[in-house]
Amino acid sequence: MATLLFTGFPGFLGKELLPRVLARRSDAGALCVVQEKFAAQARDACAVLARAQPHTAGRVRLVTGDITAPGLGLAAGDLPRDVVEIHHLAAIYDLGVARAPALRVNVDGTRNVLDVAERCPALERLHHVSTCYVSGRHPGLFREEDLEVGQAFNNHYEETKYLAEREVRARMRGGLPATIYRPAITVGDASTGVTQKYDGPYFAIQWLVRQPGRLALMPVVGDLSVQVNVVPRDFVVDAIAHLAGLASSKGKTYQLADPAPLTGREMLDVLATAVGKRVVRVPLTVNTAKFALDKVPGVYRLLRIPSAFVDYMVHPTRYDTRNASADLAGSGVACPRFPTYAERMVAFVRAHPEVGAVAMA
Repeated sequence: MATLLFTGFPGFLGKELLPRVLARRSDAGALCVVQEKFAAQARDACAVLARAQPHTAGRVRLVTGDITAPGLGLAAGDLPRDVVEIHHLAAIYDLGVARAPALRVNVDGTRNVLDVAERCPALERLHHVSTCYVSGRHPGLFREEDLEVGQAFNNHYEETKYLAEREVRARMRGGLPATIYRPAITVGDASTGVTQKYDGPYFAIQWLVRQPGRLALMPVVGDLSVQVNVVPRDFVVDAIAHLAGLASSKGKTYQLADPAPLTGREMLDVLATAVGKRVVRVPLTVNTAKFALDKVPGVYRLLRIPSAFVDYMVHPTRYDTRNASADLAGSGVACPRFPTYAERMVAFVRAHPEVGAVAMA
């Protein structure tokens, strides 16, 4: 039986992508490289999958490893010679991450995965999950073919995901068969609202929900005319699962973004309606907002909005999705409009205050 090698299980995307890939590859089993500290969580996730999706039962093997170690930290004999696909999802997704751990996980980890890929004689494809925000603060349209555009970065997450994608593209030029996927800001499932981590628009939702009464104050920066590109998890996972199965996707980069995103003003209006509040906007400059959150005692404790998120309220980049739109055409996979699932996001937040904003790392 062929092997599908996964990193990033049981993460937010990984635990949903795994059963979809197994459904497509009935000839294969999955080998998931899992850090020791997440081993119990991974075993539980496998058990849940086996009950909910019986086609996965007995087809998932967990091995202890670490992408930051050469050879992924695998014991001798743990890497089979029949690996046909590698799905690399493991990364630190944290806008406030320090540079050293981001380099270690996002860049060195990707390099180690690439080294392993080149040792797999049966490899058909490496599937690398990047991010739209390798664009940094590039003004204007950022195409799927773009990477080196002289961009500056908002944070070390963006920078290190860019550096990781550079490593992947260099190996592709050397002949490695690979496909790159760049999700935009990813939130919970459109159909259920379920998410594993609160960040991005959830910071605004939580602040609005916490305020009593029908009137809510919302600090805003800029003129709210910039686009905020948000996509739900089920779209991202369904898109990757479909595109990964296409022979024509080899060598391509796909931006899994909303082709018609809302502006910040439109998104805030949708969230206000979903929460059931009348929102009074409090205009601030970017520097004032970030200074207050980082330096003024009590402001962050009150708002619980990290200053790193402020940059995305004035993000100047728009994302081309021509490759993704063309190759998803006819598949039934399309990005839903934000207003169609915003209420489910809000309902999940209200029902699950225990969910936090800490990234798996």
